[in-house]
Amino acid sequence: MTGARNIDARTVEGFGREWSAFDQRALTGGEYAELFDRYFHLFPWERLPADAEGFDLGCGSGRWADGVARRVGLLHCVDPSAEALAVARERLGGRGNVRFHEAAADTIPVSDGSQDFGYSLGVLHHVPDTGRALADCVRKLKPDAPFLLYLYYALDGRPGWFRGLWKASDWLRRGVHRLPFPLRKAATTALAAGVYWPLARGARAAERLGRDVSGLPLSSYRHTSFYTMRTDALDRFGTRLEQRFSRDQIAAMMAAAGLTDIRFSEREPYWVALGYRAAP
Repeated sequence: MTGARNIDARTVEGFGREWSAFDQRALTGGEYAELFDRYFHLFPWERLPADAEGFDLGCGSGRWADGVARRVGLLHCVDPSAEALAVARERLGGRGNVRFHEAAADTIPVSDGSQDFGYSLGVLHHVPDTGRALADCVRKLKPDAPFLLYLYYALDGRPGWFRGLWKASDWLRRGVHRLPFPLRKAATTALAAGVYWPLARGARAAERLGRDVSGLPLSSYRHTSFYTMRTDALDRFGTRLEQRFSRDQIAAMMAAAGLTDIRFSEREPYWVALGYRAAP
């Protein structure tokens, strides 16, 4: 329906509770640097002006904004959850170059064509109309400004057994997200302990023996802390609205939104992609 808000209120509420429970302050040092690089290794920092102004759409706890703000002139942290923004403010409030906005993709409070860069990581697949939200973000960019995106992948290239495991996990998600938050948090912590931890540490042990573990479920967590596993288990299983897209679908959405020179990361997590706003 034309003019309808592109937001799912229950999903926003759930993420507000998540970031209050896991504010990411325990994510520091080498682990933070490694995770930051997973998402931002494509990002063209060298192309930004010295006083670059940009935005983080769906900033959540401000975990990625913390790393970005030290590299740019001004960063707008945008999130539709007041609860999440309170966490981000507490974390980043001492930085004079960060502004906070309670808004969604369809109400980003900066002028069209005004931003030197933008990014949205792990957010737009939780929005009802992902393509429309992406276009709303791109409209805020100056011509040739970069936009970094991370969307859940549609298990591109995975074998049938892997897809079967994911399908079973998705049925579990459909039950877990309906629980009251304390039970949701407890259930996802149990999943982190009983599923994420043993599979991740098993993959790490296999890697030490020289095995290729890239195709194993949850192998991307083999070097992360239990804190990160708990956070991501809640993120994955506690969310009401989740969508997944193939690489081709993401490329098509990015092009339709007005991005060109699109590149995809070949590392996990899939898919991280970068594009530049085309000239009008």
